[in-house]
Amino acid sequence: MSSSPAPSARGSRLALLVVGLCWLAVLFDGLDMFIYGSVLPHLLATKTFGLTPDRAGDLGSYATFGMLVGALTVGTVADRIGRKRLMIACVTLFSLASGVCATADSVAVFGLGRTLAGVGLGGLLPTAISMVSDYARGGRGALTIGLLMTAHHAGGILSAYVAKWLVEPVGWRSAFWVCVLPLLFVPVLAKVLPESLSFLVAKGRTEQARALADRYDVELPAAADRKMPADRWDALLNLFRGGEWLQTLLYWLASFGGLLLVYGVATWLPTLMRGEGYNLGSALTFVVLFNLGGIVGMLVAGRAADGFGAPRISAVWFALAAAGVFLLSIHMPLGVTFLVVFLTGVFLNSAQTMIYATVSIRSTPDNRATAVGWTSGMGRFGAVFGPWLGGQLLAAGNGDWGFTAFALAGVSSMVFIGLAALRSARGPERSGVEQQLVAAR
Repeated sequence: MSSSPAPSARGSRLALLVVGLCWLAVLFDGLDMFIYGSVLPHLLATKTFGLTPDRAGDLGSYATFGMLVGALTVGTVADRIGRKRLMIACVTLFSLASGVCATADSVAVFGLGRTLAGVGLGGLLPTAISMVSDYARGGRGALTIGLLMTAHHAGGILSAYVAKWLVEPVGWRSAFWVCVLPLLFVPVLAKVLPESLSFLVAKGRTEQARALADRYDVELPAAADRKMPADRWDALLNLFRGGEWLQTLLYWLASFGGLLLVYGVATWLPTLMRGEGYNLGSALTFVVLFNLGGIVGMLVAGRAADGFGAPRISAVWFALAAAGVFLLSIHMPLGVTFLVVFLTGVFLNSAQTMIYATVSIRSTPDNRATAVGWTSGMGRFGAVFGPWLGGQLLAAGNGDWGFTAFALAGVSSMVFIGLAALRSARGPERSGVEQQLVAAR
């Protein structure tokens, strides 16, 4: 095992292996998440299941409610049984749930499928973030998380093309059958993905961790100064101890507004744009541009956050995202609208991810999945509310107000993460592992 501080070639290959496998898993997560919004204009136009805008908003909230459950429970379980097994379980669950949607003969069965898919989707993201954080090269934590999250938006782009190529000629069910295909990826994860080294060390599985470290010529992480939490409630209480309660609440509030904005726009963007007079193909082009912007934004924000601090970048990005979303309520030339949608995607998606990056970098390895999972989980209340709110506004004939409401959510997140950044800058000095993680911002 190398003792040099410089990363070895095999250590770099291990980091690439973990990030690559997690990237593919999150790609499938993004496909499954965005597919509902991509097929929604068709479902409303054909009145499938007698769907109305307000009922469609309810269905959109089912998946995000499932994500809330998944984020609150699965992230904590990952700190106890391991990231790898949880990732495998989550991919399996949301893939099978898409099969339920594809075969649904009623809105109730379809809603059940979307709820179950949401549990898997909500559990996968914080687990994958924790995994890549463990293997990220020194000083590149936020950039690595940003790179991972480009997969989510690549999945969103893929969902638009799946809908564009399959829904009209074959039917909406075919889009959900495509979302079952990630089941083929599960054996690959089971065979190739390594477990988190820091998790193995924290659980006392030192020999297994040493064998993995020797295999790839990487340093074995030092054991944490404190023991693993005795149970999941201890892990949660650690987020409020030592004066951390206010910081934790600020992150949760910022995440609430951010995910209300993200999932409100993700669910209703094609429908709102079609309501502005664009055909289905053009409306789906907005989804592609929005997610292309998300990919660019993740890379730019991740790099900027490693240099200037993730909470500061998140606050600026939320301000710019709110401005872009508000502009979408104003009728503009098509070319200008394309540009605004792209730039909104750049800032909106990465602003929320930088909240996760902040929480992940500030957390100790043995409590990281719990911290990210609960931040994501509290935000899922906003994710549940966003699609529902958009449906209610559309049903009342006030679709333009949807953009304004989503923009106000972005402003609130800017305020909360900005306050968190100020508190972090003025906070007391920390020691040990936590001090190193804070310095990594």
